[in-house]
Amino acid sequence: MSETYHQRRALLLEYFDRTAIDAWARLTSDAPLNPIRATVRAGRDAMRNTLLQWLPERLDGMRLLDAGCGTGALSHTLAQRGANVLACDLSPRLIDIARTRGAEARQSGALEFVVCDMLDVALGEFDCAIAMDSLIHYQPATILAALEALAQRVRRSLLFTFAPRNALLAGMHALGHLFPRGNRAPEIVPIAEKALIRGIGASAALSEWRIGRTQRVARGFYISQALELVRK
Repeated sequence: MSETYHQRRALLLEYFDRTAIDAWARLTSDAPLNPIRATVRAGRDAMRNTLLQWLPERLDGMRLLDAGCGTGALSHTLAQRGANVLACDLSPRLIDIARTRGAEARQSGALEFVVCDMLDVALGEFDCAIAMDSLIHYQPATILAALEALAQRVRRSLLFTFAPRNALLAGMHALGHLFPRGNRAPEIVPIAEKALIRGIGASAALSEWRIGRTQRVARGFYISQALELVRK
């Protein structure tokens, strides 16, 4: 991956592991939130449910990658459905939260949390990889390169989300620039859906893959779009 990818990754680690760890832990729990963050929680819940609906109800015998698992809500559900889940994140503190929350969960599959880059080839091969809001901070070329790298190790389907380019999202970004730099999350990069799909179609590394389902989720300050790639 490019130097830009690693630079951005370092910013994400700083933010999620240090600056915003308490806020992120609260956001992904059932603790009370202010109205703005409540819409983000509702949006993330809706997006997670969308991705889960795209997978079989039972995942017994399947090996899944939760790429950028955060506090592990998606990972826990996948394991409850019978999957063997490898859940990874850059942030050791988020992984600690995920392990704690899943300690007493009943699972019919297996669940392992690992602190590492989601593109690490040492993680092995998977039937399916899911990257929910893990690529939204990267430029289109970097997203495409990440998909190409993941696709080499995935046998069936690759589900990911991106920030769709629209006027509302642009306005939110402009508003975010009014806050002090120390309080800002790493910038989300809006992506034109048609351009992203053209890039996927033109990629030699993704020639064995086709576009599947797509679904946009918008809840207040949360706007994200899911896209499914399926091996032909």
